[in-house]
Amino acid sequence: MRDLLQVWPRPSRPRPIVFIGAGAIVRTAHLPAYTRLNLPIAGFFDVHVEQARATAAMVPGAIVFPSLDAAAAHAGAVFDVAVPGDQIVAILERLPRGAAVLIQKPMGADLPEAERILDCCRARDLVAAINFQLRFAPAMLALRDLITSGDLGALVDIDVRVVIEQPWQNWTFMVGAPRVEILYHSIHYLDAVRWLAGEPHGVYCKAVAHPATPQLRDTRSSIILDYGDSLRCSLVLNHTHKADATHKASQIIVEGTKGIARVTWGVNLNYPAGPPDTMQVASNGRWEDVPLRGSWFTEAFEGPMSNLQRFVAGEDDVLVSRVDDALKTMAVVEACYDSSARGGMSIAHD
Repeated sequence: MRDLLQVWPRPSRPRPIVFIGAGAIVRTAHLPAYTRLNLPIAGFFDVHVEQARATAAMVPGAIVFPSLDAAAAHAGAVFDVAVPGDQIVAILERLPRGAAVLIQKPMGADLPEAERILDCCRARDLVAAINFQLRFAPAMLALRDLITSGDLGALVDIDVRVVIEQPWQNWTFMVGAPRVEILYHSIHYLDAVRWLAGEPHGVYCKAVAHPATPQLRDTRSSIILDYGDSLRCSLVLNHTHKADATHKASQIIVEGTKGIARVTWGVNLNYPAGPPDTMQVASNGRWEDVPLRGSWFTEAFEGPMSNLQRFVAGEDDVLVSRVDDALKTMAVVEACYDSSARGGMSIAHD
Protein backbone atom coordinates (compact mmCIF):
# COMPACT_ATOMS: atom_id res chain seq x y z
CA MET A 1 0.00 0.00 0.00
CA ARG A 2 1.37 3.40 -0.99
CA ASP A 3 1.58 6.23 1.52
CA LEU A 4 -1.80 7.95 1.77
CA LEU A 5 -2.54 11.57 2.67
CA GLN A 6 -3.29 11.74 6.40
CA VAL A 7 -2.46 15.26 7.52
CA TRP A 8 -3.36 18.77 6.43
CA PRO A 9 -0.29 21.05 6.19
CA ARG A 10 0.26 23.49 9.03
CA PRO A 11 0.05 27.21 8.18
CA SER A 12 3.53 28.66 7.85
CA ARG A 13 2.60 31.99 9.46
CA PRO A 14 -0.35 31.28 11.76
CA ARG A 15 -2.46 34.11 13.09
CA PRO A 16 -3.56 34.35 16.74
CA ILE A 17 -6.77 32.49 17.54
CA VAL A 18 -9.57 34.07 19.57
CA PHE A 19 -12.21 31.70 20.92
CA ILE A 20 -15.83 32.78 21.21
CA GLY A 21 -17.17 30.06 23.48
CA ALA A 22 -14.92 28.11 25.84
CA GLY A 23 -16.83 24.93 26.64
CA ALA A 24 -15.99 21.25 26.73
CA ILE A 25 -15.38 20.76 23.00
CA VAL A 26 -12.80 23.56 23.08
CA ARG A 27 -10.99 22.06 26.08
CA THR A 28 -11.05 18.43 24.93
CA ALA A 29 -10.52 18.78 21.17
CA HIS A 30 -9.64 22.24 19.86
CA LEU A 31 -6.94 23.09 22.37
CA PRO A 32 -5.07 19.76 22.17
CA ALA A 33 -5.03 19.97 18.37
CA TYR A 34 -3.94 23.61 18.19
CA THR A 35 -1.34 23.17 20.92
CA ARG A 36 0.15 20.21 19.06
CA LEU A 37 0.61 22.45 16.00
CA ASN A 38 1.94 25.31 18.13
CA LEU A 39 -0.76 27.66 16.83
CA PRO A 40 -0.86 30.93 18.81
CA ILE A 41 -3.90 31.26 21.08
CA ALA A 42 -4.74 34.83 22.06
CA GLY A 43 -7.65 34.32 24.43
CA PHE A 44 -11.22 33.41 25.21
CA PHE A 45 -14.63 34.98 25.60
CA ASP A 46 -17.62 33.14 27.03
CA VAL A 47 -20.85 34.46 28.50
CA HIS A 48 -20.03 32.15 31.41
CA VAL A 49 -16.97 33.97 32.73
CA GLU A 50 -15.82 31.18 35.02
CA GLN A 51 -15.81 28.78 32.09
CA ALA A 52 -13.65 31.17 30.09
CA ARG A 53 -11.25 31.51 33.00
CA ALA A 54 -10.99 27.76 33.52
CA THR A 55 -10.26 27.17 29.83
CA ALA A 56 -7.80 30.08 29.61
CA ALA A 57 -5.88 28.62 32.55
CA MET A 58 -4.93 25.72 30.26
CA VAL A 59 -3.02 28.08 27.92
CA PRO A 60 -0.07 30.10 29.27
CA GLY A 61 -0.51 33.79 28.53
CA ALA A 62 -4.08 33.51 27.20
CA ILE A 63 -6.43 36.43 27.84
CA VAL A 64 -9.97 36.29 29.19
CA PHE A 65 -11.78 38.97 27.23
CA PRO A 66 -14.31 40.97 29.28
CA SER A 67 -16.79 41.26 26.40
CA LEU A 68 -17.52 39.99 22.91
CA ASP A 69 -16.59 43.40 21.50
CA ALA A 70 -13.20 43.24 23.24
CA ALA A 71 -12.58 39.79 21.80
CA ALA A 72 -13.65 40.94 18.33
CA ALA A 73 -11.23 43.87 18.49
CA HIS A 74 -8.13 41.69 18.87
CA ALA A 75 -5.92 42.68 15.95
CA GLY A 76 -5.30 40.15 13.20
CA ALA A 77 -7.19 37.33 14.89
CA VAL A 78 -8.80 34.25 13.43
CA PHE A 79 -12.02 33.53 15.33
CA ASP A 80 -13.02 30.08 16.54
CA VAL A 81 -16.74 30.28 17.32
CA ALA A 82 -17.97 27.34 19.42
CA VAL A 83 -21.47 28.23 20.58
CA PRO A 84 -24.99 26.78 20.11
CA GLY A 85 -26.36 27.31 16.63
CA ASP A 86 -28.98 29.87 17.62
CA GLN A 87 -26.24 32.25 18.84
CA ILE A 88 -24.08 32.19 15.71
CA VAL A 89 -25.60 35.02 13.66
CA ALA A 90 -25.57 37.50 16.55
CA ILE A 91 -21.86 36.83 17.04
CA LEU A 92 -20.94 37.00 13.35
CA GLU A 93 -22.65 40.40 13.10
CA ARG A 94 -20.19 41.79 15.67
CA LEU A 95 -16.97 40.40 14.23
CA PRO A 96 -14.76 42.64 12.05
CA ARG A 97 -15.75 42.86 8.41
CA GLY A 98 -13.63 40.44 6.37
CA ALA A 99 -12.57 38.37 9.40
CA ALA A 100 -11.61 34.70 9.18
CA VAL A 101 -14.01 32.52 11.18
CA LEU A 102 -14.26 28.82 11.99
CA ILE A 103 -17.79 28.01 13.19
CA GLN A 104 -18.65 24.92 15.21
CA LYS A 105 -21.24 22.66 13.59
CA PRO A 106 -24.16 22.50 13.07
CA MET A 107 -24.71 25.53 10.87
CA GLY A 108 -27.73 26.62 12.88
CA ALA A 109 -30.75 24.65 14.03
CA ASP A 110 -32.30 24.17 10.57
CA LEU A 111 -31.88 25.10 6.92
CA PRO A 112 -33.47 28.58 7.16
CA GLU A 113 -31.09 29.44 10.02
CA ALA A 114 -28.16 28.08 7.99
CA GLU A 115 -29.21 30.35 5.13
CA ARG A 116 -29.22 33.34 7.51
CA ILE A 117 -25.69 32.44 8.62
CA LEU A 118 -24.57 32.25 4.99
CA ASP A 119 -26.23 35.58 4.19
CA CYS A 120 -24.52 37.20 7.17
CA CYS A 121 -21.12 35.85 6.13
CA ARG A 122 -21.60 37.18 2.61
CA ALA A 123 -22.85 40.57 3.77
CA ARG A 124 -19.84 41.02 6.05
CA ASP A 125 -17.30 39.47 3.65
CA LEU A 126 -16.32 36.90 6.26
CA VAL A 127 -13.97 34.10 5.27
CA ALA A 128 -15.97 31.45 7.07
CA ALA A 129 -15.94 27.67 7.36
CA ILE A 130 -17.97 25.19 9.40
CA ASN A 131 -15.96 22.83 11.60
CA PHE A 132 -16.89 19.55 9.90
CA GLN A 133 -13.69 18.09 11.24
CA LEU A 134 -14.44 14.43 10.43
CA ARG A 135 -13.37 15.22 6.85
CA PHE A 136 -9.88 15.92 8.23
CA ALA A 137 -9.46 12.80 10.39
CA PRO A 138 -6.32 10.94 9.26
CA ALA A 139 -8.31 7.91 8.10
CA MET A 140 -10.85 10.03 6.23
CA LEU A 141 -8.14 12.02 4.43
CA ALA A 142 -6.60 8.69 3.47
CA LEU A 143 -9.97 7.36 2.33
CA ARG A 144 -10.60 10.38 0.13
CA ASP A 145 -7.08 9.99 -1.28
CA LEU A 146 -7.93 6.42 -2.28
CA ILE A 147 -11.17 7.53 -3.93
CA THR A 148 -9.87 10.58 -5.79
CA SER A 149 -6.80 8.72 -7.06
CA GLY A 150 -9.00 5.95 -8.46
CA ASP A 151 -7.44 3.23 -6.29
CA LEU A 152 -10.88 1.93 -5.29
CA GLY A 153 -12.35 2.29 -8.77
CA ALA A 154 -15.93 3.47 -9.28
CA LEU A 155 -17.85 3.59 -6.00
CA VAL A 156 -20.62 1.00 -5.70
CA ASP A 157 -21.40 0.83 -1.96
CA ILE A 158 -21.10 3.07 1.10
CA ASP A 159 -22.24 1.64 4.42
CA VAL A 160 -22.11 3.60 7.69
CA ARG A 161 -22.93 1.75 10.90
CA VAL A 162 -22.91 3.43 14.32
CA VAL A 163 -24.29 1.35 17.20
CA ILE A 164 -23.23 2.99 20.47
CA GLU A 165 -24.49 4.48 23.71
CA GLN A 166 -24.19 8.22 23.24
CA PRO A 167 -23.68 10.16 26.51
CA TRP A 168 -26.54 12.56 25.77
CA GLN A 169 -26.45 13.77 29.37
CA ASN A 170 -23.28 15.71 28.51
CA TRP A 171 -25.26 18.14 26.35
CA THR A 172 -28.15 19.49 28.40
CA PHE A 173 -29.07 22.07 25.73
CA MET A 174 -30.44 19.22 23.62
CA VAL A 175 -33.22 18.48 26.11
CA GLY A 176 -36.49 19.48 24.48
CA ALA A 177 -34.83 20.45 21.19
CA PRO A 178 -36.95 19.62 18.13
CA ARG A 179 -33.98 17.94 16.42
CA VAL A 180 -31.17 16.00 18.10
CA GLU A 181 -29.39 12.95 16.70
CA ILE A 182 -29.09 13.76 12.99
CA LEU A 183 -28.52 17.48 13.48
CA TYR A 184 -25.95 17.30 16.27
CA HIS A 185 -24.13 14.02 15.62
CA SER A 186 -24.96 12.07 12.48
CA ILE A 187 -24.55 15.25 10.46
CA HIS A 188 -20.84 14.34 10.52
CA TYR A 189 -21.48 11.14 8.57
CA LEU A 190 -23.80 12.83 6.08
CA ASP A 191 -21.18 15.51 5.50
CA ALA A 192 -18.41 12.93 5.11
CA VAL A 193 -20.43 10.95 2.57
CA ARG A 194 -21.08 14.14 0.58
CA TRP A 195 -17.35 14.85 0.62
CA LEU A 196 -16.55 11.36 -0.62
CA ALA A 197 -19.37 10.74 -3.10
CA GLY A 198 -20.87 14.10 -4.04
CA GLU A 199 -24.45 15.29 -3.85
CA PRO A 200 -27.25 12.73 -3.40
CA HIS A 201 -30.36 12.94 -5.58
CA GLY A 202 -32.61 12.52 -2.54
CA VAL A 203 -33.00 11.06 0.94
CA TYR A 204 -35.09 8.35 2.57
CA CYS A 205 -35.06 8.61 6.36
CA LYS A 206 -36.84 7.56 9.51
CA ALA A 207 -35.70 9.12 12.78
CA VAL A 208 -37.14 7.92 16.10
CA ALA A 209 -36.93 8.60 19.81
CA HIS A 210 -36.29 6.06 22.59
CA PRO A 211 -38.54 5.35 25.59
CA ALA A 212 -35.56 5.65 27.95
CA THR A 213 -34.90 9.25 26.89
CA PRO A 214 -38.32 10.85 26.29
CA GLN A 215 -36.78 14.31 26.70
CA LEU A 216 -34.81 13.80 23.46
CA ARG A 217 -36.71 14.02 20.19
CA ASP A 218 -34.59 11.69 18.02
CA THR A 219 -31.75 9.39 19.03
CA ARG A 220 -31.81 6.78 16.23
CA SER A 221 -32.24 6.88 12.48
CA SER A 222 -32.06 4.84 9.31
CA ILE A 223 -31.01 6.83 6.24
CA ILE A 224 -30.66 5.94 2.58
CA LEU A 225 -28.99 8.47 0.30
CA ASP A 226 -30.10 8.12 -3.32
CA TYR A 227 -27.12 8.08 -5.69
CA GLY A 228 -28.92 6.40 -8.55
CA ASP A 229 -28.79 2.79 -9.67
CA SER A 230 -25.05 2.02 -9.31
CA LEU A 231 -24.13 3.32 -5.82
CA ARG A 232 -25.95 2.08 -2.72
CA CYS A 233 -25.54 4.28 0.35
CA SER A 234 -26.98 3.37 3.75
CA LEU A 235 -26.52 4.79 7.26
CA VAL A 236 -27.68 2.80 10.32
CA LEU A 237 -27.45 5.02 13.39
CA ASN A 238 -28.38 3.76 16.87
CA HIS A 239 -27.20 5.96 19.73
CA THR A 240 -29.01 4.07 22.52
CA HIS A 241 -27.23 0.68 22.53
CA LYS A 242 -26.75 -0.15 26.22
CA ALA A 243 -24.88 -3.48 26.15
CA ASP A 244 -21.13 -3.87 26.56
CA ALA A 245 -18.63 -3.43 23.73
CA THR A 246 -19.24 -6.86 22.18
CA HIS A 247 -21.50 -5.64 19.37
CA LYS A 248 -20.90 -1.91 19.34
CA ALA A 249 -20.02 -0.49 15.95
CA SER A 250 -18.58 2.76 14.63
CA GLN A 251 -17.48 2.41 11.02
CA ILE A 252 -17.74 3.24 7.35
CA ILE A 253 -17.12 0.69 4.59
CA VAL A 254 -16.61 2.02 1.08
CA GLU A 255 -16.58 -0.46 -1.79
CA GLY A 256 -15.44 0.26 -5.31
CA THR A 257 -15.00 -1.80 -8.44
CA LYS A 258 -11.27 -2.19 -7.69
CA GLY A 259 -11.06 -2.27 -3.90
CA ILE A 260 -12.68 -1.81 -0.50
CA ALA A 261 -11.79 0.38 2.48
CA ARG A 262 -13.02 0.14 6.07
CA VAL A 263 -12.53 2.86 8.67
CA THR A 264 -13.50 2.70 12.34
CA TRP A 265 -13.96 5.76 14.57
CA GLY A 266 -12.88 4.75 18.05
CA VAL A 267 -14.08 7.84 19.90
CA ASN A 268 -17.72 6.74 19.60
CA LEU A 269 -17.09 3.44 21.35
CA ASN A 270 -16.28 5.15 24.66
CA TYR A 271 -16.67 8.91 24.27
CA PRO A 272 -14.39 10.82 24.46
CA ALA A 273 -11.56 8.38 25.29
CA GLY A 274 -12.30 5.49 22.97
CA PRO A 275 -9.71 3.35 21.22
CA PRO A 276 -7.73 4.67 18.24
CA ASP A 277 -9.27 4.80 14.78
CA THR A 278 -8.36 1.97 12.41
CA MET A 279 -8.25 1.52 8.66
CA GLN A 280 -8.02 -1.53 6.41
CA VAL A 281 -7.95 -1.71 2.63
CA ALA A 282 -8.69 -4.79 0.52
CA SER A 283 -7.64 -5.35 -3.06
CA ASN A 284 -7.89 -8.75 -4.69
CA GLY A 285 -9.96 -9.81 -1.69
CA ARG A 286 -7.18 -9.54 0.91
CA TRP A 287 -7.27 -7.01 3.76
CA GLU A 288 -4.24 -4.89 4.65
CA ASP A 289 -3.93 -2.68 7.72
CA VAL A 290 -3.12 0.98 7.09
CA PRO A 291 -1.13 2.60 9.94
CA LEU A 292 -2.73 5.89 11.01
CA ARG A 293 -1.06 8.96 12.48
CA GLY A 294 -4.02 9.65 14.74
CA SER A 295 -7.79 9.61 15.14
CA TRP A 296 -10.91 11.72 14.80
CA PHE A 297 -10.34 12.87 18.40
CA THR A 298 -8.27 14.92 18.36
CA GLU A 299 -6.09 14.97 15.23
CA ALA A 300 -9.06 15.77 12.96
CA PHE A 301 -9.38 19.15 14.67
CA GLU A 302 -6.00 20.21 13.31
CA GLY A 303 -7.32 20.32 9.74
CA PRO A 304 -10.16 22.87 9.67
CA MET A 305 -8.16 25.59 11.44
CA SER A 306 -5.01 24.84 9.40
CA ASN A 307 -6.99 24.96 6.16
CA LEU A 308 -8.71 28.23 7.11
CA GLN A 309 -5.47 29.91 8.09
CA ARG A 310 -3.66 28.67 5.00
CA PHE A 311 -6.56 29.79 2.77
CA VAL A 312 -6.48 33.30 4.24
CA ALA A 313 -2.71 33.41 3.75
CA GLY A 314 -2.95 32.22 0.15
CA GLU A 315 -1.27 28.87 0.91
CA ASP A 316 -4.41 26.79 0.13
CA ASP A 317 -6.50 27.29 -2.99
CA VAL A 318 -9.67 25.75 -1.49
CA LEU A 319 -11.51 26.34 1.78
CA VAL A 320 -12.70 22.78 2.30
CA SER A 321 -15.75 23.23 4.54
CA ARG A 322 -16.67 26.78 3.53
CA VAL A 323 -20.13 27.96 4.59
CA ASP A 324 -21.67 27.71 1.12
CA ASP A 325 -20.60 24.06 0.92
CA ALA A 326 -21.75 23.40 4.49
CA LEU A 327 -25.18 24.70 3.52
CA LYS A 328 -25.51 21.67 1.23
CA THR A 329 -24.92 19.35 4.21
CA MET A 330 -27.58 21.25 6.12
CA ALA A 331 -29.91 20.75 3.14
CA VAL A 332 -29.38 16.99 3.39
CA VAL A 333 -30.12 17.13 7.14
CA GLU A 334 -33.31 19.08 6.39
CA ALA A 335 -34.30 16.49 3.80
CA CYS A 336 -33.77 13.72 6.36
CA TYR A 337 -36.17 15.29 8.83
CA ASP A 338 -38.65 16.09 6.08
CA SER A 339 -38.58 12.49 4.84
CA SER A 340 -38.98 11.14 8.36
CA ALA A 341 -42.01 13.36 9.00
CA ARG A 342 -43.75 12.77 5.65
CA GLY A 343 -42.61 9.31 4.63
CA GLY A 344 -40.99 8.64 1.26
CA MET A 345 -38.09 10.36 -0.45
CA SER A 346 -37.20 13.99 0.15
CA ILE A 347 -35.05 16.11 -2.15
CA ALA A 348 -32.19 18.11 -0.64
CA HIS A 349 -32.59 21.77 -1.72
CA ASP A 350 -29.78 24.18 -0.95
